[in-house]
Amino acid sequence: MAIVIPAYNEGRIIGRCLESCIAQTSAPDEIIVVNNKSTDDTLAVVRRYQRRHRQLNIRLLEQNDHQGLIPTRNHGFDHARSDVIGRIDADTVIADDWVATIRRRFANPAVAAATGPVFYHDMPLQRLGFWGDHRIRSYLERHSTDQRFLLGANMAIRNSAWRAVRQLAHRDPEDLLHEDIDLALTLFKNDLKIAYEPTMVAGISGRRLEAPVLDFYRYITRYTRTTKAHGVKSWTALLTMAILLLVYLLFRPVRFYYDGENHRFTLSKLRAKLRRTATTPPFGRRDTTTAGTLWNNAWPTVSGPALGRADSAQQANMFGVFAMRPG
Repeated sequence: MAIVIPAYNEGRIIGRCLESCIAQTSAPDEIIVVNNKSTDDTLAVVRRYQRRHRQLNIRLLEQNDHQGLIPTRNHGFDHARSDVIGRIDADTVIADDWVATIRRRFANPAVAAATGPVFYHDMPLQRLGFWGDHRIRSYLERHSTDQRFLLGANMAIRNSAWRAVRQLAHRDPEDLLHEDIDLALTLFKNDLKIAYEPTMVAGISGRRLEAPVLDFYRYITRYTRTTKAHGVKSWTALLTMAILLLVYLLFRPVRFYYDGENHRFTLSKLRAKLRRTATTPPFGRRDTTTAGTLWNNAWPTVSGPALGRADSAQQANMFGVFAMRPG
């Protein structure tokens, strides 16, 4: 099994992601980081992990032909040698049995792809967030008849299934669609089974909540643009958009007061945010051809140590969520 991690300027946080990949109870055969024209120390961080963990097959690829998540993801998938390809984001922290869970799930030859629940690992109320995410995804799995979902931050796909649909998925050079939903719809339309696995748990960053309202609106409307691109009128897409908007409105203020590293509320983070806002242009004013807008996950980075090693308090919090997963 391979784990593919697309990366654009993720030097501050990719270390924590790699730590979770290295700590698996069942080691992956490949850990593939695909760098997409990063201008920070992403390459240096990954190379340090390569030197420190020579016993693992940590591969560092560079995709410099095109700026964007889809070509970078595709480059990683195309170069994976394993039968099953896991896909996460650079801010994802996976449970220590994530690889073992996927291997068990894909022992069923009918499964072409799989996804699982997530929670915000750098936000409060992690257990509540995990419970809500699992309940919503379980409901959609049971009741949605017109589509299935994949979450790019926590998914896996059989290599043979990827090669079967690779040329059918949208290339989306204008960056208008959700690449993971597009891939899920392509698999679904070609009668390839997508499974929801409740024990396939991952933590993701809440950094997207820092996006201005207009940017976040553009992000969630990717759902309906993606379903329309496939000729699907989906009530589940509208429900997902409504839930994401509710989460954004409720937790965005919390994000600016909450220190995700030390798990406490503080005014210092808000003051730092205000200083950054005063010296940088708003998200909505960026040229739509810039690198940042071509990456769905290219939002403000979270603070943390250069190698991204989680502190003991954060590890304890995350492990508590991982331990409460449904059976």
